[in-house]
This record gives sequence, structure tokens and C-alpha cells, in this order.
Amino acid sequence: MKLKGNHCRNKMERWLMSAFFLSLFLLKVSISECAAPYTFTSEPVSGLSTAVRDQLHQEGWCSMYDLCGARKDGKPLNCPKVVEAVTPTETFSHKIQSLCPTITGNVCCSEDQFDLLRQSVQQAVPFLVGCPACLRNFLDLYCELSCSPDQSLFVDVISTSREHGRELVDGIDFYITEEYGTQLFDSCKDVKFAAMNTRAMDFIGAGAKNYTDWLSFMGHRAGSYEAGSPYQINYKTNAVGDIRPLNTSVTPCWDSSLSCSCGDCPSATSCAEPLPPSDNKDEGCHVTLGSLQIGCLNLGMGILYVVILLGIVAWWIQSRKEHSNTTGQSDINEPLLVSTNVSPPVPGQGPEIEEAGKPEKIQDPTFIESSLSRWFRAQGTWTARHPGIVLFIAIVFMILLCIGLLQLQVETRPEKLWVSPGSEAAEEKAYFDSHLAPFYRIEQLILATIPSANESAPYIVTNQNLLLLFEIQAKVDALRVNVSNSSVSLQDICTKPTGSACATQSVLQYFKMDSSKFYDYQGSAHAEFCFEHASSAAQCLSAFEGPVEPGTVLGGFSGTNYTEATAFVITYPVENFVGESGDENEKAVAWEEAFIRLAKEELTAMVEGEGLTLAYSSENSIKAELERESTADVGTIAVSYLVMFVYISFILGDWVSPWYVTSKTMLGLAGVGIVALCVLGSIGLFSYFHVKSTLIIVEVIPFLVLAVGVDNMCILVHAVKRQANKDESVETRVGRALAEVGPSITLASLSEVLAFTVGIFTPMPACRVFSMFAAVAVLLDYLLQVTAFVALLTYDLKRAESGRVDCFPCIAVTAESNDVQAHEPGVLVKYMKDVHAPVLNLPAVKALVVALFTGLFLASIVLVPNLVPGLDQRVALPRDSYLQGYFGNITEHLRVGPPVYFVVRDYNYSTESNQTNLLCSISQCEPNSLLNEVSRAALVPDTSFIARPAASWLDDFLVWMSPDAFGCCRTFPDASYCPPDDQPPCCPEGDDYCSEGDTCKDCTTCFLRADLLEGRPTTEQFREKLPWFLEALPSADCAKGGHGAYSTSLDLNGYEDGVIKASEFRSYHTPLNKQTDYVDALRAAKDFTNRMSKSLGIEIFPYSVFYMFFEQYLDIWKTTGISLLLALAAVFFVNVFITTSVWTSCIVILTIAMIVIDLMGVMALWNIQLNAVSVVNLVMSIGIAVEFCVHITHSFAVSSGTRSERASKSLSTMGASVFSGITLTKFAGVLVLYFAKSEIFEVYYFRMYLALVILGALHGLIFLPVLLSLCGPNTMREAPPNRHAKQYLEVSRGAEEVTEPVT
Repeated sequence: MKLKGNHCRNKMERWLMSAFFLSLFLLKVSISECAAPYTFTSEPVSGLSTAVRDQLHQEGWCSMYDLCGARKDGKPLNCPKVVEAVTPTETFSHKIQSLCPTITGNVCCSEDQFDLLRQSVQQAVPFLVGCPACLRNFLDLYCELSCSPDQSLFVDVISTSREHGRELVDGIDFYITEEYGTQLFDSCKDVKFAAMNTRAMDFIGAGAKNYTDWLSFMGHRAGSYEAGSPYQINYKTNAVGDIRPLNTSVTPCWDSSLSCSCGDCPSATSCAEPLPPSDNKDEGCHVTLGSLQIGCLNLGMGILYVVILLGIVAWWIQSRKEHSNTTGQSDINEPLLVSTNVSPPVPGQGPEIEEAGKPEKIQDPTFIESSLSRWFRAQGTWTARHPGIVLFIAIVFMILLCIGLLQLQVETRPEKLWVSPGSEAAEEKAYFDSHLAPFYRIEQLILATIPSANESAPYIVTNQNLLLLFEIQAKVDALRVNVSNSSVSLQDICTKPTGSACATQSVLQYFKMDSSKFYDYQGSAHAEFCFEHASSAAQCLSAFEGPVEPGTVLGGFSGTNYTEATAFVITYPVENFVGESGDENEKAVAWEEAFIRLAKEELTAMVEGEGLTLAYSSENSIKAELERESTADVGTIAVSYLVMFVYISFILGDWVSPWYVTSKTMLGLAGVGIVALCVLGSIGLFSYFHVKSTLIIVEVIPFLVLAVGVDNMCILVHAVKRQANKDESVETRVGRALAEVGPSITLASLSEVLAFTVGIFTPMPACRVFSMFAAVAVLLDYLLQVTAFVALLTYDLKRAESGRVDCFPCIAVTAESNDVQAHEPGVLVKYMKDVHAPVLNLPAVKALVVALFTGLFLASIVLVPNLVPGLDQRVALPRDSYLQGYFGNITEHLRVGPPVYFVVRDYNYSTESNQTNLLCSISQCEPNSLLNEVSRAALVPDTSFIARPAASWLDDFLVWMSPDAFGCCRTFPDASYCPPDDQPPCCPEGDDYCSEGDTCKDCTTCFLRADLLEGRPTTEQFREKLPWFLEALPSADCAKGGHGAYSTSLDLNGYEDGVIKASEFRSYHTPLNKQTDYVDALRAAKDFTNRMSKSLGIEIFPYSVFYMFFEQYLDIWKTTGISLLLALAAVFFVNVFITTSVWTSCIVILTIAMIVIDLMGVMALWNIQLNAVSVVNLVMSIGIAVEFCVHITHSFAVSSGTRSERASKSLSTMGASVFSGITLTKFAGVLVLYFAKSEIFEVYYFRMYLALVILGALHGLIFLPVLLSLCGPNTMREAPPNRHAKQYLEVSRGAEEVTEPVT
């Protein structure tokens, strides 16, 4: 009779219960833990029989023989007969030899005993057949115990019982040597059980660590109607009297005759030793100086800085000598042109200007420079004469662009934002989803205890906490949502691998998710029992008929000390569907939203009332919270822009009496409106072409365009103010002002536009889309600045000069009130001219500036490699998000990593191919096969990030087909599939026990050994039996059935041709707690599969759910470098094209590069990670850095005098505009971002923008003028208008300086 029960008809229980039937007659292990040999504790009979008391211990004698009866639960028991070994018939002898080749001659077992032995061991064969040596040794152990002719030498009957008047064996001592026990255990300890990604020893030995634990576990006497040995077997090594312990030869797992695979026998000589654990990070180049170890980069930058310092000191000493030599002399070397009000000389006829005795030539202006100046003079004059037409055209044009906003679409899907269309990980995910199955959705709860002061957190596994968990589960089960007029519960959407029960991962599964069983199972004591026997005890199997590993449902423990856990981890896997519409998971998303509300409104209060904490998350949580974040700081951003607007309005005005006339609030408001229109117009234009916008565009581009626009507004307004001759018309002054600053505005704007345009070629979608929108927005801003804003400026000038009130132009003040004071240079202009520029011209200051900024630059180069790739999810979420606590709990409590799949494309299983042996990990597989290498990598998880061997459908399929696994692949006489004896129709459904019937008595194994080709199936055999395997239910008689465990592991479409398009082998990563862990795990998996693909000649790739989002960090440095270099190259070529001066362009690029590198150094110091957001900001920083540099450089190039004087003039002319237009404006706006609710704004916008503004101002207003004064380009003067030609000619011929009123 065979135990069946309702459990055994279901998949996973039958699969795992096979581990229990491994003792002498019904070899099923017990449900109890055995850490040491058991002693007989049941009530003995009145005494042992004379035969038992007087049993002999000598060769050729038996201690027990034949079957004399059975226990009350039907388990057969031996007769305690001390008899001489019997001679078997020839047929019986051959039968014995087929299973026990070491037993020859006489035997101590009857045919009934042997049939029961064979029937029982067949349940252990599927676990061990992949390692022939282990299986052989395991069978030999029970063959010797059951049938050895010298049984009495090592078996002693110590207890008997009586049933129906017959004496039956109830307990024995089985003597073995320590050497034999150790060798037996060593041959089997590493054998894998692929379906569960674990070792077979976890099933047949309850995770035993040595032979005593293993044998004690198998020898424990099972209770009534429980799986296990029918009587107690005590394994002993301390022999007494005539006892001679069993010490037969044991075949090592590496023996060539019965060799096991490297995965099952890592000690085999053919198996390479795993690499020792080492730090996964590349330490890079180092130089050892005594006891000090210095990085090569650090040392190189240090040496370079010392050399530069020496050069600076040498220059300073030389400059002092030259200065002392010229002391007391008249200023005969002063250039003739000292006033910024004098127009440029005629091209090609400029004088040589001496500086410290060194002549400097005046370059002819370039054709483009001259053309731009003439164009802007004409265009500015025309615009000032027709402002209404210009504004009308501009407004109509922008309205047409903004109409595209009606088709606006915002992309919020992370995979579309951060994963490039050609991403390898994205393609692999699509391949996995289409050929195998999408990874399920995850809903999760984490209950944790709270540590008290100076004490660790208390353990969570208590009766009270388990009952609380049942209450929570009841509320989750009762949760219903209405979707399309249908009620949806967890039961409707959850993953169900074996039937009707959800595969919920919870400690409650040890109670079958049934609260009524809590007290029946002894509460928390049963849970603690299941922590040690999760894979080997029937009572611990889940409601979905499978085992639940304690490491997945508990948290906060160390090693395998599960009872010390401080957290419950409850995971609800939900079916996932992949499609383009995004509505495929409508029901799941609706239920997830209700689940989060339930956790917030009810579950949290329940848990906190019991002194615990609750963290929770759903698959949709991150997306929902990111969308909430996008609106969480609308107020903060609005305040930031309001502050900048107020400042702009203030800085544009003169604020002299009467201030209500000279202020320019309306002009500032109009300027901000232009910026807004540029952003909206850019978005509208791309919306016409169905290019989706992103939240980062709304967050970053207004800041960028405002920085560029405000700077241009300040430059234009200040240029007009410098044209203070009221004898000229407004139109003439506006035209001259635009001619003065138009070329530099054009140079800066085109540099920015091209810098962003080249960003379109970066692979990251978020960066690419940002670059597209930014380029168009800056271009629109430039066009509107030189047209619409000039028109508005003209209106404002006429308003002020006519005495009309700002903001209320219809109100005109009286003549007395309109007595506007003459334009005086502002405070900033005076500061730049009288303080800032003179100080920077001091030689000592120049030396100090170059030394400090060079040191900062070199230090930043040293810091840049310390930037950490990644984006902490907690930073990306609002500070008040419930996910903040969830991610903290994940890091603190989880002890298992995400699953990783090794996917094989186009596996050729045909006979002609050797790919089967290149993939598998059982006997006869190649030592360097894929699965052997995975097992080897799992031995060094610190570097491989692989936690355990892979679950292998291929290994289990080969074992399932093996004739040695005689309970698995079987056929009826008509060649149809015959299931194991404990499954229908062999065992009738509804019976608790399977009686020996006639239905399957004629079933035979699918193949004989002779039918296989070198132990492997032929192409036809493989093709025919694979569907059988995938439909076969696991059971006690055959644990290798593939249904459920491997149902989605293969793509059988077209497999009849001998090629399986896709198949996967599942393992797990180690716990990944930091962003760098995820990146390193992905890199290690990629490196591993690349190496295996190259070694085996088979296409293999790794897949895990997070790979697609972290792949960008594998190449983030490359992406960053390409983006920045392309942007810098664009700026360089625009400067060369317009100025035709390579040297000028080099100075601009050097300064911009220093700003960007210094910004990256600040990022390293301020813990700002390198990711898509920071890369976008870095690209944007080049655009803003252009504003800090180009205007001053251009002003320097067209100024006259010595280099120092030209640097001073450029600061006087443009310094105030740059400082007020960019620095103070951005500084005021950035400070507000510090108060943002979302940490991502505080980290990636406040910190980076603040650093950018400060670094840009320091470099643009301090370092760049000093650099220009030392090695700036020659002056480049523009051709004058005809009416001033004579004046310039005279100047160029060395005449006395001719001046005219300031214009």
C-alpha cells in the first residue's frame, strides 16, 4: 500500500514528498528534526524473543529476515529472525544484482523484502541520479542493510513490537565506521536538486552538514500515518563485542567510472577551482611610497600642479622685475584708444599697440563679424521703427507653435525615458517576454519589530505577531475593487502555479494560509519547525502545494538563524501582461491602488498598535509616486520663478527718480513671458510630430532658457543704456546697441543651440529628448530676443522718455515729475570698473587666481572618478512618500536577491550537436558547461553576485528520461505515457492510500540503456518525450516532473526542427542593497554570459527585471563623455566659424571645460550620483557656461588697448550684465529650490544649479579675465560706418586721439 492522500495528487507536494521516503523499507524521511542519533522512546514489548536476545554476530547470518506484518498504519515490518543467510534462486539473484551489484551469493532478504526495497528507493533516484557515484553509494547503503549476507555483523535488533500475535522489528542499531559515513556524505553533499535551485541534501537530509545529521534524519521512526521509516534506525560507530561496523568501499564523486558533474562534485580534479573572493571594484593604478599608497591619477595631478605653481612663481618674479624696470618712466606706451566710446579703426590699417614693450597687432574683423554687426544695426533700427509689426508676427508665429500643445503627450514610462530603443537589455527583455513569460508583478508588505534604546530589535516570530498577520491577510483577501463592472480580488489576479491557490510568499503558508490550523499546528513552534524543514516536511508545504523558503518570508536574521528574524516579508506575485497600450494590467493596477489605500488607512494603524512597523509597496507604486512628485513641487518651482521675475524687473530698471517711470517691471514681465512662450513653443512644435514630452523638460528647460534669456535681456538693456545721446532717435540708439552686442548674443546662442543639437545623438532617450527640446527652445528664445524683445524695449524706451508710468503707460506724469536724472553707471558697473577689474590686474592677484583655479581644476579631475553611477530610488521620490520607509526596510531586512535567468537562444538538441553536454550539469556533461559554471560561480557570491546553482529543466529532463529513474518516464504497452504509480490512473483519485492495482502493472521505462546514445537521448527521443516531461506532475515516485516548475522555461514553437528557440535556467542574485550592487551584479552577469557564449559557441544572455534600468550605468561614463565632448566640440566650431580665431575658441572651451569638470568634482563631494538627470544637467551646464564666457571673451576681442586694459573694459562692459543677468538671477531662484519637498530637486537641481552658478560666476568674472589678460587673442575691430571713416583713418595713422560725445 502506498501513501497517496489529496496532497499527493497535486503537483508540488508529490514532487517534494519524494524526499521523505528514503528509509529502510519505506524510505521516506521523517517530518521531525534529528540533530543526533535517536533512541527508541516508544513503549517496548514485555521482552525480546529468544531469537533476538541470542542473536549472533558472525558472517553468513541475518539479524532479521522476511516480512512478518505491518504497523496499524499499514507500513510493513521485518521479522526479527536470526537465521543463516539464504541462497536465492537464479532469477532472484539476477534481480538483486540489477539493483545491488555488490550483493553476491547468499542474501538476508526475501523477494517481498527486495520488491519493497526497490519500490522505495525509486523515490530517491530522481534526486541523485544526476550524480552516479552518489546514487550508487546511497543504494549500496540500503542494499547492505536489507540483503547483505553478513547483516548480523553490523545490525543489531534492539526493540520489537507485537501485532496480531506476531513479533515485529521496531528498532535497530546499524553500525558503520566514521570513515564510511564521511565518505558517503561527501559523495552526495553537493548534489543539486535543480528544480528548487538548491542541494538535494536539503530534501533527503534536511540540510544536513555532516553524515551523522544526515543518517539520523533518515533513520527517525515516523509516527502513525506519517511519511518516514516504519521503525527506528540508530546509526552508530562505537561497536561492541562481535559487532563489526560496515565499511564497504565508497565510490568518490570524482571517480572516473561513475563521475559526477562539476556542479554535483566541485572537488573533481577536472573541475577548475573557483576564484577566491575578492573586491569587485577595480582598484586601478597605484604607486607605493613607503607605507603610503597613492593613486597614479592623484600623483600625476599633484606633480603637474607643482610644476604649474613653479611656472606661476617664475612668471610673477619676472613680472615684478619688468615692472621695477619701468618705474618712473612716463606712460609713453599707453595706447591711443583708451575710451570704450571710440569706434573701431578701419580694418587692415590698425596700429601696433605696445604692451610692456611687446607690440600687439590689431586683427582685421572677420567677414562674419562685420556682416553680423551691419545686419544687426539695420535689423535693430527697422525693428525699432516697426515694433508693432514685429510683435504681431512674433505672437502669431508662437501661437501657431503653441497650438501643437493640443496634441501634447507626456511620457512617464521609465523604460521609455531611460532605456534606449537599441538597448541590449531592452531587446533581451522583449525576447524573454515574448518567448517565455513576463516576470510577475510584485505587491509586498514588511512587518518589523522596533529596536529599543541600546538594544537590538526583538524577534518577530511570536504567536501574537502571527495572529496579527492572519488578521492582515484576512483584510487583504477581502479587498475588492470594481473594474469594468466586475469585482476583482487578489484571487482573480494572483499567480497560481499549481491550481487554485495563490503563490503568496508568507510565513502563513506554513499553516496553509488557514488561521484555523494555527493552534492545531502548535502556533509559532510549528513555524520554527518549518524554518528547518521547509523542503522536507509535508506539514510545511504551502497552500499552493510547494515549499516556501524561510529566507524569502523572513528578514533581519543572520546566516540561517531564522528564529532570530526581526521582520515578516509578505509577497503577493500577480500575473503580468506586456503590451503597447499599457491597459493589459488594468485589473491589477486597480487592485494595487486599493491595496495601497488599505495599507495606509487600516493596516498601518493595526500594526503600529502592536508596536511594529509596516512598510508596503505595489508594482505600480513607483510610477504613481513619481507622478505625484511631478506636481508636489509646483508651488516651489513657481516661487522660484517668481523670485527670479521680481529680481529681473528690479535689475532691468534704472531706479532713479522718478522710479515709477525708470523702472522696467512690464519689460521684465514681458521678457519672462517670452521665455515661457519659447518653452511652450518648443513643446508644441514637437507635439505636432507626436514626440512625447517628459517631466524633466518642464523642470529643467525653463531654468535653462530663463538663464539664457535674462542674460540676453540684461545685455540688450545695458547696451541701450550706454547709448545715452538723446540727440539721436530711439531707433538709432537701439540699432547701434544691437550692432554692439548682437554678434556676441548670436555667438552664445548658436553655441548653445548646436551644443544641445549634438546631444540628439546620445543613446539615452531622456537626454536625447531634452537636447531636442532645449535646442529649439534656445533658438526660439534667441529669435524672439533680437526681434520681439527689441520691439518691447523700444516701446519701453519711448514710454520712459515720454514720462509714462511703468505698468500703467496710459498715465503720464507732469513735466516736473518727468525730469528724469541723467543715466549714471549702476553700482555693479562701478564696482566692475573701479574695484573688480583693477584688483584682477595686479600681478600678485593674477598669480593667485591662476594658482587657485588650476588647483581646483586638477583636484576636480582627481575627484571625478569617485562619482558613483546610479540614482537612489529614495532620492527620486517625495520625502513624504511611503516608499521611503519601504526601501529602507528592503535594505535592512531582505536576505534574498532578485531572480536571474540565464537564457539560451537556439539550443540545438539534435544528436549531431554536443550542445546538450555543453549546457547540462549532470553526469557526462562537460566540466565547463553552462550550468557547471553557474554552480561554480555560486561558490564565490561576493564577486559573481550569484547566490545558488541554477534550476535546470535540462538536467531534470535528462534524469526523468534515464532508465535509472525507473519511476519517471514510463509507457503503457501501447507506447502511451504512463504516470508514476502514485498518480491517476495508476492510483485512483480520492484514495488516501494507493493500493497495488493492475492499471499500471505492465508499465515499463521509456528506454533501456541500450536505447540511448552514450547515455543521451537521440534527436527523436528528445523531441518525443519533451512534451511528456513538461506535462508530467511531480510526485513521490518521481520528483522530476516538469509541470509547474518548468512550464514557462522553454519556447516549444518550432522545436520539432531540433532547435529550441529560447530556454531559461533560473538562479538568484545575492541581496542587492545599494545602487552599486545592482550595477555590479549586472556587470558580473554580463561578463559571465559573454565569457560562456564565447567559450561554448552558444548564444547566452542574462535577464533580470532590473537589468533594463541599470544597463545605462554600464556605459554612463561613455554616455557622459560623448555628450559633453560633442557639446564642447559644437561650441568650439561655432566660435571658430564666427571669430575665425582658434585661440579665442580654445580659451572659451578651456574655461567651459573647467566649469564642467569642477561641477563634477562638486558632485563627487556632495554625493550627487551620475545618472540621466545629472547628465542632462551637465549638458545644460555647458549652455549656461557659454553665457558666462562668450560675452566677456567677445567684448575682449573687440576692445582696444593692452590685454590687461581690454580685460578691464570687457568686465566694465559685460561683467555687470553677466553678474546681474545670470549669477544673481539664478542664485535667487536656486535658493528657493532648497525648500522643495522632493529630494531629487534638492540634490539634482538645488545643489547642481547652485554649484553651477557659483562656479560659472567665479570662472567667468575672475578666472577668464585674468586668463585673457595674460594670453588673450589680438584685438579685432569692426569696420566703422562711413561717416566715421575719416576719424578712424586718422587714428590708425597715429594722429592725436579724436573723441566725440559718449554714444
